Amino acid sequence: MAAKKLRVAVIGAGAAGLCAARHILTNPDAFLPPVVFEASDQLGGTWVYTEQTGEDAEGWPIHSSMYHDLRTNLPKEVMAFPDFPFDPSLPSFLHHSDVLAYLESYAEQSGIQDHVRFRWQVDDVRPVLGEEGTPDGWDVRATVRGSGSTRHVSEHFDAIMVCTGHYAIPFIPPVPGLDSFQGCLLHSHSYRRPEPFAGLTVVLVGAGASGVDLALQLSPVAARVVLSHQGPPVRGLPENVLQVPRLSRVAKETVKCDDGSELQPEALILCTGYRYRFPFLALAQLGLQETDYGVGPLYRHLVTPQHPSLIFIGLCQLICPFPHFHCQVLFALAVLRGRCRLPSAAEMEAEAQGQLDRYLREGGLARHFLRLKAQQWGYAEELARLAGFPPLPPAVQAIYEATRARRFQNVGTYRDTTYRLLGADAWEEVWDSGRDPEGDGKAE
Repeated sequence: MAAKKLRVAVIGAGAAGLCAARHILTNPDAFLPPVVFEASDQLGGTWVYTEQTGEDAEGWPIHSSMYHDLRTNLPKEVMAFPDFPFDPSLPSFLHHSDVLAYLESYAEQSGIQDHVRFRWQVDDVRPVLGEEGTPDGWDVRATVRGSGSTRHVSEHFDAIMVCTGHYAIPFIPPVPGLDSFQGCLLHSHSYRRPEPFAGLTVVLVGAGASGVDLALQLSPVAARVVLSHQGPPVRGLPENVLQVPRLSRVAKETVKCDDGSELQPEALILCTGYRYRFPFLALAQLGLQETDYGVGPLYRHLVTPQHPSLIFIGLCQLICPFPHFHCQVLFALAVLRGRCRLPSAAEMEAEAQGQLDRYLREGGLARHFLRLKAQQWGYAEELARLAGFPPLPPAVQAIYEATRARRFQNVGTYRDTTYRLLGADAWEEVWDSGRDPEGDGKAE
């Protein structure tokens, strides 16, 4: 008798959810077509740009954190899904609209859109037990948004892939007095364009990707831009961007830094990252808990030990996202179809806890546990080994690391580089000026 085909619910139609749906569809022997739940009316997740912030006209939250002039901080040569390259005529560093067009093409080529339920908000996901107390899939309850009305639907699935991203719920740092600030206060989640800040003194809090990008965008129009952070000086910012230590206190009209200096900004923009949030999951009942870094314990940052048919895709940070999703999805599907055997629930929990303990012993901060950085390559290689799929091409890691080095040298010019893939482990870089400032312009 043929094995039962699994019905999988994919929550979210951003890059991770589209990747999950694509590979489910390419395995029709083991899986029924997926059902992709998407709360908005468009696929693309964080790559969808809208001028709106806060809530839409119907009172639903705006999830996108995209700003008008964003260009990618990774080149397309390493951003692409391994089985779907970008148009080679595009520049290496893309405008966000090019990435959205790429995801739309990816979905169209894979036949995904027929399986996406737009304007379906997942409200509740809970495990179902069979007659003998054994796991028997999942019930998913969702709110369907119509034109001026809503209805509630419940459906049954064999597995759940959570692909909701983590760039929608702003993290607000606990800075004393922050609520008392009387100027313009916002999180980068709600930033769209530099023009509203023309002629103002703006303090940016945080020197991650958003903080640095906003400093570059605001410096031509603002009266003064101040970047407050605790790391080493960022190289390559315009001369009119002042870098100061972390904020220690905020008052009505002033902000005070750790070194005792004071500033009087008219606008304060928090570029302080985001929180993980899964309101449709009763975490404690699933053997999970909210943590400083997000949610855990998860086996290999993916699998819920006590309920291994509940799988999270894309939780990790400081990674090469689309190739990372690709590896996680292929591992997850190998697990679901039984080709990749998992340890027991207790063993998976112990391994996840042991990994966290080692990270903390080596001096890592708990809230940064999912920042894989250089560990992402060994992680992806291990997933490929366990699940039996081809590993990422070596050139992806090499170009990623070259880009990181360029960005560290000068955040204002690293996007002037054009990269070209010459094969799985060969590539070259050419500066737009026609000259490589370090010499030969090539790396292999």
